[in-house]
Amino acid sequence: MKAIGIKRKSDEKKQITGGKYLDLALYAFMGLGMEVVLAFLLEPMLYGVSMQAFSTGQTIAHWILTCLIWGIFAYVLIRRSGENYQFPLLERGKAVRAWQWVVCVLLIAFAFLMDYMAWDGFKVYLEWQRRGTLLFLFQYVYYLFETMLFLLIIVFGQKACETWFHKTGFPYGGIICGLTWGLAHIFTKDLLTGLLGAILGFAMGSVYLLMGRDLRKSYIVLFLMFVL
Repeated sequence: MKAIGIKRKSDEKKQITGGKYLDLALYAFMGLGMEVVLAFLLEPMLYGVSMQAFSTGQTIAHWILTCLIWGIFAYVLIRRSGENYQFPLLERGKAVRAWQWVVCVLLIAFAFLMDYMAWDGFKVYLEWQRRGTLLFLFQYVYYLFETMLFLLIIVFGQKACETWFHKTGFPYGGIICGLTWGLAHIFTKDLLTGLLGAILGFAMGSVYLLMGRDLRKSYIVLFLMFVL
């Protein structure tokens, strides 16, 4: 009986396909999409105004609820990845060499330049100036949770493609992130924003590999790329 149990466990491990990892990436993307349901359907019905007309309290409540939902998605996906897919995400990654840190700094600078041109100035300062201190602080907490789901799209997208193609070293996760993020911004904003999102998504996917597939290091670099 014990031997049978071991065999079944081994068989389950062999059955983990790229499609299952892609499902996890899409679940992370779906988690991000839950904000659309809140902002354009549920909350306008509750408050009686569109998102653009939310008061300070309503905006903060929106961000808190969104972060709660995103946090639940991230927790469930990370736990499921380790327990059901034998793909633990919180283990330490490979050692990162000096040149890899340099490239990541250059990518942060690239993301900063893109945002500087898009915002016609330093994004962090402009957001603080337009929002005020209270909203600014809550918005950057919101960015913390948003970055985690983007990272999970990259991680699971990378794993899915490597399982299919049996090749490592190419930022497949960045392509998956760029496609999902880019398409979402094309539909919710405009074509240029979507294309810039796709480019930035590919760069973010490269960071995951440069940081030795370490979730913690990748998260820090991606957060800086995302907010600066």
